[in-house]
Amino acid sequence: MTDSDALFGANLVAMVTPMRPDGTISEPGLAALVDHLLATGCDGIVVGGTTGESPTLTDAETARLVSAVAAQSENQARVIAGVGTYDTAASVRRAREAEAAGADALLLVCPYYSRPTQAGVVAHCVAVADATELPVMLYDIPARAGIAMTASTLIELAGHPRIRAVKDAKGDLFEAMSVMSQTSLAYYCGIDELNLPYLACGATGVLSVVGNIVADRNAELIRAVRVGDLDTAQAIQRSLIPLVDAVMRTSPGATMAKAALAELGIIPHATVRLPLLEAPAQHVAQLRDALAMLRVPAS
Repeated sequence: MTDSDALFGANLVAMVTPMRPDGTISEPGLAALVDHLLATGCDGIVVGGTTGESPTLTDAETARLVSAVAAQSENQARVIAGVGTYDTAASVRRAREAEAAGADALLLVCPYYSRPTQAGVVAHCVAVADATELPVMLYDIPARAGIAMTASTLIELAGHPRIRAVKDAKGDLFEAMSVMSQTSLAYYCGIDELNLPYLACGATGVLSVVGNIVADRNAELIRAVRVGDLDTAQAIQRSLIPLVDAVMRTSPGATMAKAALAELGIIPHATVRLPLLEAPAQHVAQLRDALAMLRVPAS
């Protein structure tokens, strides 16, 4: 086990937020999903991230989710709370609420929409990291944030004692290797399509949407890379291509992960909140075919 495994886990899942047909949070669905994630080898559960529909969750809902997941996981998995927004004061408040609710770590997305300077990104991240005693994982996702965390920004932020990791959804493998070579930041792949390349380049683990469905396969992939069994790792990644394609390249990942979990009987409903819509029939059909190819058993 690495130091980063102890802080965040290695096989992390960006957990969806189960909802009833009326859009309220489904507590039975949440409990069943957490049981499923723990049973399939997830050792880090991200609560209230983008896949959890963070833009449409209230602060109170996010804190309640963190508290419920922390209580149920009983230290079997690290609970990482998504607290980032485009408002530094709001992000600081969410970080403190997450700490009080029992989170083990924080996930801090690059401030989006406002398009701050890199100096502003640094100041934002430092303010949130200074707000609690929890370790922080930065989330670099320029496709959603509108800007990237540059290599120099990541290197500067690595000097903060509580900023310990990066969820990289940028896809620049050379930059990732460069930052890893110059810092002690642990990297987690945030692009399911590239889990194997990131792990092979030195990433500690994955932070996966598809892991909602097949965290056990991701665990096998991580183990194979760590022991140097590239043939097995390649076989696992190839077997996951149809599912990754169905979940990540059709409707939004949160929508498709919920559809898959509902298909498998793990959560009762595939409800999402607007502006997301439930998956159309053709996307669900592709998803069913992918699940059948993997022979994922229903709950």
